[in-house]
Amino acid sequence: MIKIAVVGVAAVLIAMQLKEMKPQFGTYVVFGAGILIFFYAFGKLSEIVAAVGEVSKHAAIEEKYLQILLKMLGISYISEFAAALCRDGGYGSVAGQIELFGRLSILFVSMPVILSLLELLGRLLT
Repeated sequence: MIKIAVVGVAAVLIAMQLKEMKPQFGTYVVFGAGILIFFYAFGKLSEIVAAVGEVSKHAAIEEKYLQILLKMLGISYISEFAAALCRDGGYGSVAGQIELFGRLSILFVSMPVILSLLELLGRLLT
């Protein structure tokens, strides 16, 4: 976390210095730092998947539900990252559309879980 924080703060400080001379270069520095942080986090994904797999073994959770959970986390992270980059670039309306599509995608991916819950409720009530 310290490495990521240092990269982020350094990028912002450099961008602030460049803003006076060439504002577009500051934007490029921030975008570059964002992409670097994204790929660093993406590299940690295998560790997260392994940890979730261990939890699923001990908690007796079906693998399909864990896959759905991981998809939802991935969609959430990617949409938040892309929206933040757009917002930093001054395109708030595009950021809002990305966030909306991310929410709808999460809803779509979670439909099997919602249907399973409704089915379980139906069986319990009859």
